[in-house]
Amino acid sequence: MVKLVLLHKAGSIYDDEPDRVYDFPRSYLKAATEAVGDWVVYYEPVKAGPRGYFAVARIAQVIPKPGAEGRFLAMIAPGSFLPFDRPVPRLLAGRPLESALSDGSGALARGGAVQLAVRRLPEAEFARIVNLGLPDALEAEEAARYSPASLAVPLPAGFDEPVVPFVRPVIERLTNRPFRDVLFRRRVREAYGHRCAMSGLALRNGGGRPEVQAAHIRPVAAQGSDSVRNGLALSGTLHWMFDRGLISVADDNATILVSRNKVPEDVVRRLIRPEGRLLPPLAPHDAPHPENLKWHRENVFGQWLPDGQAPWGPMP
Repeated sequence: MVKLVLLHKAGSIYDDEPDRVYDFPRSYLKAATEAVGDWVVYYEPVKAGPRGYFAVARIAQVIPKPGAEGRFLAMIAPGSFLPFDRPVPRLLAGRPLESALSDGSGALARGGAVQLAVRRLPEAEFARIVNLGLPDALEAEEAARYSPASLAVPLPAGFDEPVVPFVRPVIERLTNRPFRDVLFRRRVREAYGHRCAMSGLALRNGGGRPEVQAAHIRPVAAQGSDSVRNGLALSGTLHWMFDRGLISVADDNATILVSRNKVPEDVVRRLIRPEGRLLPPLAPHDAPHPENLKWHRENVFGQWLPDGQAPWGPMP
């Protein structure tokens, strides 16, 4: 097996969807086949945007692309895709993170491997890129993010020696569910500016912590991914309603659907934006994927899943 860098840009003419499939020509078939079962890093080319290295995923299989002679599809293992918490720049201190892109003096080379859409990536360079994009201390950082500095308790004398943190192996981190949940929550809430996509409200508690939650459109248990495009920032009540099929999004990918025979009208007026449309994310490439919204409409919406009383009282 071998790890790869895959070039991807939003709005590509190819059938690319980073958390599902990567479309490539025959010239990259050998490298892609060698990578089956291993991990890849996604990279946004300079002309497409500023992100650099922005996500990681694992290739499950490679198949011929139906109806397209000479093209192939790398199928992404369900649940493996993970966006970076912070994009990793193409160059650090003027030097490329991939040795294959260096001109020998340490500077970025011109032509050659730089122009390849699929590149082999040594283990050490893969680990370095992932460590930069997904710091091991992410969970602790999130837990302390909104804690007042005044809550810090001074250490007793003799206990202020610097502690060398335990760093989990990279692959263990990529497959750790609590780590992935923290990252998904951070990325989705930030994508919507910490506003609820259905109410438009940006509420925070006394410590400044956003009250908005991150909802998977297609649950992980149903082979949904941790892509921001499989998420919506929702208030607690609207998240509860969304998961139970009381609300969804129409096939225009914007109009909010409400199960009117199950949700009182006054609840709709109080919780849903007057326009009745989703608040878009700050970046267009983070917009919910139409296939994820379609899955929710067809498999969840209208199917009341009772597991307790509705927040507004007994169901009508």
